[in-house]
Amino acid sequence: MYLVKAPRATFTQLRSFAAVAELGGITRASEALHLTQPTISGQLRELSESLGVELLMPSGRGVALTDEGRQLQATVAAMFSEWRNFEETVADLRGLARGTLRIAGVTTTEYFLAQWLKPFAAAYPGIDIDLAIENRDAVVRRLEQDQDDVAVMMMPPSKLSLETMPVMDNPLVLIAPINHPWSLSKTVPFKTWASASLLMREQGSGTRQAALEFFEAKRVEPLIRMTLGSNEAIKHAVAAGLGLAIISRHTLAAKPEREGLCILPAAGLPIKRQWQLVWRRDRQLPRVAARFVEFMRQSSALL
Repeated sequence: MYLVKAPRATFTQLRSFAAVAELGGITRASEALHLTQPTISGQLRELSESLGVELLMPSGRGVALTDEGRQLQATVAAMFSEWRNFEETVADLRGLARGTLRIAGVTTTEYFLAQWLKPFAAAYPGIDIDLAIENRDAVVRRLEQDQDDVAVMMMPPSKLSLETMPVMDNPLVLIAPINHPWSLSKTVPFKTWASASLLMREQGSGTRQAALEFFEAKRVEPLIRMTLGSNEAIKHAVAAGLGLAIISRHTLAAKPEREGLCILPAAGLPIKRQWQLVWRRDRQLPRVAARFVEFMRQSSALL
């Protein structure tokens, strides 16, 4: 009789390894998994000994992956993905809608993504939702590392082979303090507002990339006075009079004056973009994620 040789590693060891690899240290992994640090250290030692290779090496205050560790991280991600597919298949055979939707959104989606997920969660109460909110570069890394099944972003990367589905318009507008003199203008000429001091999101932000591409197409070098790490920080700084900013309309209240802001009638704006639901073309979508994509396909006309 031919028997498949079972791996010596356990799921528990692999889960701990995956957490340490993702979070960059045993302390953070122990907090995420609700295990003691000695427990995780022991599991990692046993895993390394069973494989006969070093998987981790010290790096600053944390750890980094060796070449073998990076290979194992990719293998574990693929294995866990297949296991989730199996669990969902079994659940479907039992007539149950169970499983986990792993979804990531770029920072600006925190203003509306919960509203997208609410009707899906109501329609499928047995499905858990694992939501991560990061800037664009971090979301791209998560897709590369197979940490999420689907993601919502404005500017999908060309370096990844992705399926994309436009879901909602995302106009980028120019904001100023509510009492800004240009707010009384019918139109602010491009050369006028393009020479003003601008506040920008950090490197890795999709909003920043879209704005810079807009200026590059106009052959203009923007005057970036300050870089901030969140939309809320941008809005507060603009309201305080530190500069103007190009920002998604979705980050603003229905009446921006309630936040001490106004949308300027700037020539050439808004920058017209769209929110895209994306997933990897080289990965089979888990059943739960496929169900969510179809749910959004049917719902996008209502957004």
